[in-house]
Amino acid sequence: MENKEEASVNNILEIRGMSKSFGSIKAVDNVSLKVKTGEIVAVVGPNGAGKSTVMHTLSGVIRPDQGAILIDDSPVKIRGPKDSRQLGIEIVYQNLALINTLSVASNIHLGREILRGPSFLSWLDTDEMQTTSRRLITQLKLNLDPAQPVEGLSGGQRQAVALARAIFHQARFAVFDEPTAALGVIETRATLKVIEDFRDHGLGVIVVSHNLEDVFSITDRIVAMRAGRVVGERLTKMTSPDEIVGLMLGGDVDGENTEWSM
Repeated sequence: MENKEEASVNNILEIRGMSKSFGSIKAVDNVSLKVKTGEIVAVVGPNGAGKSTVMHTLSGVIRPDQGAILIDDSPVKIRGPKDSRQLGIEIVYQNLALINTLSVASNIHLGREILRGPSFLSWLDTDEMQTTSRRLITQLKLNLDPAQPVEGLSGGQRQAVALARAIFHQARFAVFDEPTAALGVIETRATLKVIEDFRDHGLGVIVVSHNLEDVFSITDRIVAMRAGRVVGERLTKMTSPDEIVGLMLGGDVDGENTEWSM
């Protein structure tokens, strides 16, 4: 696991000049954005802006027609979810891709289970998986029991399992798709805290969200999209919800600075 000193060396995940069409519909048009480890970048926009299409290219679910994905300025190929994870990109969907019937430890080790015995007759070493998970949970200061089934966890605790799994899998970047949708106030606060924990443990984080209150509470930068294009990028502390809404609803394309009446 990276410590704070290691996290100070920023890696960069970049999307450069990406375009994607579905038939006659151009879902994404020449989109570029980047995120460094140790920062949270929000991607916002109305329905149909192209946010999810861009994120799906990072997961390997969708392959772009044009453009490139780079890590530390080196082009990479993402042909599927396995490639994405091997490159250190963790996609955190709304359902978190957790298996409710399995324990916290089993979900943390999902895809990297600890096996014992010969390959033709191996078995899960659940004791070692719980020991490893307990050590990681303690390091991350999370309120989780490795032996507890995931189905009994709150929304915030489930997000914490996703964090532990990302750290265990040595992820460098995490992408959240509408992480607080349909959550109550208490669970939303817990979830936002977990997203900040991702950043504080040295991951670069992209958050796709419709909730500007959440976006302004945790992000470092905001990328606004409209009609498949990036229409503006702002440092969170240097902008306002009114300006971001203005960009999404009618700002100049290509991120040109535009003044909006408040």
